Amino acid sequence: MPRTLSFLTAGLAALTVAGMLAAPAEAGTAHSFVVSEKPVAWTPHILDGSVKSIVQIGRTVVVGGDFSTVTDPNRDVTVERDGLFAFDYGTGRIDTDFTPRVNGTVVSLAAGPGATVYAGGTFTRVNGYAQRGVTQLSTANGSRMTAFGGNLDNGATYRLATHSGKLYVGGSFTSISGQSRTGIARLDGTSGAVDGAFDIAISEPRRGTLRVQELALSPDGRRLLINGTFTKVQGQRRQQIAMIDTASSPARLGNWSTEAFASECDYAKLHTYMRQMSFSPDGSYFAVVTSGGPEKKPGLCKSASRWETTDIPQSRHTWVNYTGGDSLYSVEVTGAAVYVGGHQRWLDNPRGHKSAGEGAVSREGIGAIDPRTGKALAWNPGRTRGYGVEALLSTPDGLYVGSDTERLNGLYRARLGMFPAL
Repeated sequence: MPRTLSFLTAGLAALTVAGMLAAPAEAGTAHSFVVSEKPVAWTPHILDGSVKSIVQIGRTVVVGGDFSTVTDPNRDVTVERDGLFAFDYGTGRIDTDFTPRVNGTVVSLAAGPGATVYAGGTFTRVNGYAQRGVTQLSTANGSRMTAFGGNLDNGATYRLATHSGKLYVGGSFTSISGQSRTGIARLDGTSGAVDGAFDIAISEPRRGTLRVQELALSPDGRRLLINGTFTKVQGQRRQQIAMIDTASSPARLGNWSTEAFASECDYAKLHTYMRQMSFSPDGSYFAVVTSGGPEKKPGLCKSASRWETTDIPQSRHTWVNYTGGDSLYSVEVTGAAVYVGGHQRWLDNPRGHKSAGEGAVSREGIGAIDPRTGKALAWNPGRTRGYGVEALLSTPDGLYVGSDTERLNGLYRARLGMFPAL
């Protein structure tokens, strides 16, 4: 059913029923159509750094990254924010009460219970208190939820996900809240206590330190995908990606596996070329995007690929779409499209190498892929490429995009934009 044009005007958007703007699930929000190519005019502008994560909780949109200065949609008022700020959906009004202070980059956000948000990243202090890597904040004023005692003993958080009162934490740590856990842990969402029924061991890094780079939960919360530097999980061969059965107690390694990411796509500086993953809204499949090194190598380097959600070992991808030499960092599956972001110049480019090969289509920095065929859809707003898009978030009302550049579809939308679902 077509959306009304109320998304394009702040005044009418403010009339949207709050109940329609519930916090999104970890998987992409279902759309029956591709979003508009023209971004809304009401998102704030971020004047430095980059956006790493976005989450919407009711009418409040929370943005995390490594920025320090934010301005309203009309660029009338500029405020300082330490890698975290919140604004009102539909108007872009910056929340002047939400002023948490962290001393590092906010890499990942997840909706918490009630009016709260979880934040994860490289910080070691929150609002002046020692709290490393993970915290829970009130969306009303940015204060710490003191009942939440989750705390990394070392390392950093790279990705968070929540389901049914549990918080999954992926990163480079070896201990959390005094409990031995390497790279992946599950916490009680209220107390932050480590869940003893979830103790998954990753081991034997292909390069660098052991870590979980990304994670994604199925909509029903019964499956958890993890990727990172590991080559074994629970002592079994798993080349940079694994599926965990979270429905069992204790949680166990799933049977699904693939050798597709065993190839050496990168160079010594990159410990892993795995990037974001996203389940479809119905959980029947998921998509994975990757980066890679400067040379053209076999394997799923610098690509987006679709995988069916099964328990079959040695699985193969349903399709793969290559950029032809540029990295993808983010992915969001909505059913109507597999949206991908990075600093790519093309899609449908398996024969290209830093050039447009036969059949390649131009998709600068952002694009959409048909979930069935794996071919690029016509959707092509374009953006200034920069380093790339690291944050995509689908909601019932559209698709948020966070990056390090200032142009979307030729319009000034500094580091943050939203394509409405019209």
